[in-house]
Amino acid sequence: MITNDHGLSRRNWLKLIAGAAATQFAPQGSALQSTASGPSPRKLRSDCYFGLHFDLHPVGTDTVLGRDLTEEMVTSLLDQVKPDFVQYDCKGHPGWMGYPSAVQKSPPIVHDSLAIWRKVTLQHGVALYIHFSGVWDYLAAEQHPDWAALKADGKPDTRAMSVFGPYPDSLMIPELEEAADRYELDGAWVDGDCWGVIPDYGPEVAKRFRASTGLSQLPKTEVDPGWHEFLEINREGYREYVRRYVAALHRRRPGFQIASNWLYTTFVPERPEIGVDYLSGDCLGNGEVSRLRLEARYLASTGKTWDLMTWAFQSVDKSGLGFVYKPAAQMQQEASVVLAQGGAFQLYYTPTRAGFIDDRLVKIMATVSDFCRRRQKLCHHSESVPQVALLFSGHSLYRNGNRLFGPWDAALDPARGILDALLENQLSVDILPDWQLLDPNLAGNSTYPLLVVPEWVDIGQETSQALRALAKAGSSLMVIGARNARLFEDALGVSVSGEPSEQRAFVAAGEGFANVSGTWQQVEPRGAEVVLRRFPDTNSTVDGTTAVSLHGFGKGRILGVYGPIGSIFADTHQPQLQAVVRKLCARVFTPKYRIEAPPTVEAVLRRKSGQEYLHLINTTGMQEGPDYPTVSYIPPVGPIRILVPETKRLSPQLELGQVESRNVEGGLEIVLPLLHQHEVLRVS
Repeated sequence: MITNDHGLSRRNWLKLIAGAAATQFAPQGSALQSTASGPSPRKLRSDCYFGLHFDLHPVGTDTVLGRDLTEEMVTSLLDQVKPDFVQYDCKGHPGWMGYPSAVQKSPPIVHDSLAIWRKVTLQHGVALYIHFSGVWDYLAAEQHPDWAALKADGKPDTRAMSVFGPYPDSLMIPELEEAADRYELDGAWVDGDCWGVIPDYGPEVAKRFRASTGLSQLPKTEVDPGWHEFLEINREGYREYVRRYVAALHRRRPGFQIASNWLYTTFVPERPEIGVDYLSGDCLGNGEVSRLRLEARYLASTGKTWDLMTWAFQSVDKSGLGFVYKPAAQMQQEASVVLAQGGAFQLYYTPTRAGFIDDRLVKIMATVSDFCRRRQKLCHHSESVPQVALLFSGHSLYRNGNRLFGPWDAALDPARGILDALLENQLSVDILPDWQLLDPNLAGNSTYPLLVVPEWVDIGQETSQALRALAKAGSSLMVIGARNARLFEDALGVSVSGEPSEQRAFVAAGEGFANVSGTWQQVEPRGAEVVLRRFPDTNSTVDGTTAVSLHGFGKGRILGVYGPIGSIFADTHQPQLQAVVRKLCARVFTPKYRIEAPPTVEAVLRRKSGQEYLHLINTTGMQEGPDYPTVSYIPPVGPIRILVPETKRLSPQLELGQVESRNVEGGLEIVLPLLHQHEVLRVS
C-alpha cells in the first residue's frame, strides 16, 4: 500500500488502525498440491483470476486479534465469493506479527487467524498468501536502530530498514520461513518494499560509492557530484535484497510464490529479471480509473503473470473521517479496465481488529466477483492487437525523479494525461516501456502503426534513435513536449529557436479554445507542415505560432507537438484538447475499427486463443475528486457506432443481444443502443 497525495496518508492511516486497536513466476511444487486436508489442488498464481486481500497491520496495543473470526465465517465467505486466492495479514508496517511467532514479537492472539484461514482455504482449494511488510518495519527499527537505513543527516530511519544490513537474513527471511512452514502457505505478497526503500547513507553504500566513483563525499541532492551513481548503487542494493529473500523462500519451499508489491510496474520500470513469481500492485486514491488504465497497460507489457488490487474503500483525510466504502458498481468499473488488459483483479478490505468480516461486505465482494467471472473466458491472458503504443520512459524517471523508485506522482502526468486523451477518442492503446523498445530480441515494437512519445524530461539518445528507426521503417510518431523538440529537431523538419519558456497559449478546437499554457518550444518550419497554431489569447484572427507540425521521415511521418499537452490534459481533461488529440491522430493513423461514442467510452482491442475481441468500457462518472469519493450509479451511454469492413461482424458476448447494422460508405456500421458497464464484442 502506498501513500497518496489526495487520500489518507500512510502515516495517518496507521494511526487510525492503531487507534482502532486501542479501542477495541513459480515452479510447481508441494505447496500448491492438494493435501490430506484439502480435496482439490490450489491454483498457481498464473491461473488465478480473482482474489481477496485482508490486512490489519498488527500493533503492540492490539488485544483482540482473531477473537471474532470463525471457521463458519470463512466458509460462508469462500462459498459466496469463490476467490482463487486470499491474502491475509501476517506482518504489517508496524512490524508486529499477526500470529504467535517464535521469531518476533506478537500482540496477544485470541484466536490464530492464519490457522483458521489456512484450514478452511485448504478445504475449498483456495490458495492462501500472506500480506507481509518488507523494507518498512517500525518494530525492527526500534529494536535494532543499527539495522535501519541511515538518512543524509546520519540518523537511522524509524521506518525503512537497510537492505545492505543484517535485517533481511537475521529477521525478515526467518519470519517468512516460519510463517510459510507453519501454515503451508502458497505464497507471500511483500508490501512496503520498493516504494518504502530510501537512499541509504550507511557504510556499505559509502564503500561502494567510493569504489565506483572515486569520490569521498556522498551526495545529498541532485546537484552534488555522483548523485545518479549514488541512487543506482542503492537501487542495486534493493535488487540484491529481493533476490536474496526470493531465493531463500524458493529453497525452503519449492512452489512458494512471491511478489514484491509494485516491483516491475511503473514504480520500477525495468526489465523483469529477478525471479519473483508474479507482479502486483494496489491502487488507491482519487482518479483510480485513470491510474489503473496506466498501470494495467504497463503490467500487460511485461509478459509476466500480474494482477492489480483496488481498495474497497476511500480515505477521507481532510475531515479526519477515515474510510468510506465503495459500492459494487464503482469497483466493477475499476475492474473492467484491468480485466480488459488480460490481468487478474483483487479487492482489499480490512476486517475488524478482532477479525470479523460482516456479511454485507461479503455480498459486495460476491457481486464484484460474479461480474469478473462472467468476463474470465473472454479476458484472462488475452493479448494485444497492436494499434497505438505509448512510450514509457524509465530512463527519464530515473534520471530526473530524484528518488529510488515510484510512486512518481506528477512525473507520470505526461503519460497518464495523453493516455486518457487517446482513450477518450476510443483508440486502443498499449504501453511500450523503453527497455522493451531497446531490446532487439523482443518482437512487436515495429508492429504499432502509431507510437506516441509523451513530454518526458529526457528519454535518452538510445530511445530517440530507436524511435527514428521505426519511423524510417514506416511507423508514425507523435512526439510531444519542448525537450523532445530539440532531440528530434531534424526529423521533425523544424528549426528550434531559443530555449523552452513558459507561455500563455490557446489553440482553437472543438467548441472554442483549449488552454494549453505551459512550457513551449518556439520552432520554425524547415519543410514541415504547420497543422496547428497557438495564440497568446483567444483571438485567432492574427498569425499564431507553430503548435504542431507534420513531417515525412523515411517511410513514416512525425507529428511534433511543442508543448505539454499530456500534463495539461491530466490536470484538466478539457474537451477541446481531447478534440485536438483526435484531429492530430487522424492525420497519421487510421484505427482498425472506427468508433463514434461519447468520450467516456474506452475501447480496447485484444486477442485470445486466436480470436479477436473489441472491449467497450463505460467510464462515465468515474471517481475523480475528494468531495465525491464513491460512485453508486454508472449511467448507460449510447448509441455507439462502429465502422468495420464489410467482411466483418461484431457479436456482443455479455450484456447486449443482437445489434443493428447497415451498409455505409467504407464498410458496415454497427450500432449499439446502450453500453452499461463493460461489453465484449467478438469479431468474426
